[in-house]
Parts: sequence; C-alpha cells; structure tokens
Amino acid sequence: MSGFSRTSLFRPGPRRGPGFFYLAAAHAYTLGRVPRLDLVTVGEAFQDLIFVGLPHQPRSGEELKTAQFTDTIGGGAVITATAASRLGLRTSVISGLSADAAERLRRERVHVVNLRRNREPHAISVAISTRHDRSFVTFNGVNDRLQPRLPAAVAQQRASHVHFAFSPENCLRWTRIVERLRAAGQTTSWDFGWNPALRTRPGFARLVGSVDFLFVNEAESLLYARTRRSDGAIAHWRGAARNTVVKLGRRGSRWIAGSRDLSAPAPRVRAVDTTGAGDAFNGGFLFALLRGRPPRECLRVGNFVGARSTLAAGGIAALPRRRELP
Repeated sequence: MSGFSRTSLFRPGPRRGPGFFYLAAAHAYTLGRVPRLDLVTVGEAFQDLIFVGLPHQPRSGEELKTAQFTDTIGGGAVITATAASRLGLRTSVISGLSADAAERLRRERVHVVNLRRNREPHAISVAISTRHDRSFVTFNGVNDRLQPRLPAAVAQQRASHVHFAFSPENCLRWTRIVERLRAAGQTTSWDFGWNPALRTRPGFARLVGSVDFLFVNEAESLLYARTRRSDGAIAHWRGAARNTVVKLGRRGSRWIAGSRDLSAPAPRVRAVDTTGAGDAFNGGFLFALLRGRPPRECLRVGNFVGARSTLAAGGIAALPRRRELP
C-alpha cells in the first residue's frame, strides 16, 4: 500500500470488477467545480433519552434508578455530521429535527435542512444502558413520513460526498439517486443499520453495489451476507460491494474491496456508553477519506473517533476536535 500519498484520495473508480480502484487528486470532481460542502448526511434523527450506569436491564415489573441520565440528540445522520464537523469538514444534515436538535446542530457548525413540518412530532428514543448491554424504546414520529421528502432535498445539496444513514424503503429509487450523484462527481456511502427485512426488498443488491462505501458492523455484515460465518461474509463482500467497511468494536475495523483487505486496531478505552459509536466512526472515517488520508489511516481515525465517543453518555458529548486526533 506504499503507493498512497496523503494528497491523494483513495476513491472507487468505474466498475471494472469488484474492488477496482484508481487514485485521484482530492476533490477533483467533474465539471471543474469545488462543492460548497464537504459532506451531506441524510437520515433519521432522534431525541435520545439515555439512562446510564444501570446494574442490569429491568426485569418485568422492576423499577431501576440511576444517577446518570443524558438528554441529547442522536440518529446516524446527526452523529456522523457532528463528528465530521468537529474535525473540520463543512457539513450539512438532511433530516426531520426538533427545534432543539436543529439549534444544537447549528451550534456545532452543521448546516441544517429540516424536513419536519409544523405540528409534526419529532422522534424520541429511550436507551437503557449497562456496561455490557443496551435496550431501546422508540417513538418514530416524523421519521415515518421522512423518506419521500428526502430525494428533493438531496438534489438541492451539492457536496463532495453524501452519506445515507437509514434503511431505504425503495431500493431501486435510491439506486437511481446514487447513480445520478456519481454522474455529478459526488461519492456516496450508506449505513443501513440492522434491518432483516431489507435483504428481501427489490433492488437491495443493486443498491449495495452502487454506493462507493458500505458501512456495517460485524453482526450486520453477517446478516446482509446471509451467512453465520465471518469468512463467508468476507467472501460475499469482496464481490457484492465496491468498498465494505466493517466496524468490529473493540477489535477495530476492516476495509474490504476485491482482493484488498486492510485492518486497523481500536484504541483501548473504558467505555461509559456505546450509543452512536458506529456513527461516530463513520464521521471520522469520512473526514480522513475526504482529506486524502491513506486507507489504513482512514480506519485508524474512524476507530479513534468511535472510541472517543464512548467516553460519555450519548453519541455526541465526547466527540473529539481535530486538534485531539493522534
């Protein structure tokens, strides 16, 4: 991998077989225009109510009390945008946001495109977190109406990279959107989260193959590859996606593309709460990618940002600034 320089962007090129790459100058996009934004994130948002430090998950009829509670904002698009903004990327988020969430994001220097209409309820998620386990209860609010509104908003935002953080209801439509973004010189990534039903939706495999970077955790890599074996999942992703980034928690992360297979360890931390750590990883990885860092360095930065996010309750409070990067 010695041929990669810090002034080059490790980008997927036109598909000439799984995992084909070429090197291009950072931000050398078609039409000769420099986008106003580095990164746009697209997806659901939540008001996160997080109970931390519980000895165990509540049993039926049991009331647990804790002195640790956080009221924050969350959702993949929100956390990834905030992580990238703190590192210095010009970032925008497209979502359905409460007034409080929109204001908090603006304070983080994230441009906000809020698709929630007047009197529509915002989404709320309650997380019950122990040192080893988490459970959630969610009121989905405006997120149930969000997806049909997203394409028009995406079309109005010009950025170097567009990151999607939701489970698409219409994979074929989103594949066409991704292909249009590529034709305009914009790269894309997607983090579907955990959704077993997604595997059977028409066009899912084509959508997976169309995005430039697919982010999955270890369990999701097995789920979407339809296997229980990690070696079977790796073999699947070599041919199914242009670039698959597998988040392995304490074991770091792995980047798979055709015959290329890179990994990087995670820093050791004493985690307080792992809510949103994967989305924080995405923000760190995309920052490094869009700043032309070498491939393994992209993994290292993602690992660092993801690990740092676990040092406080919620996905945002402990996110690092650029000066804190190792």
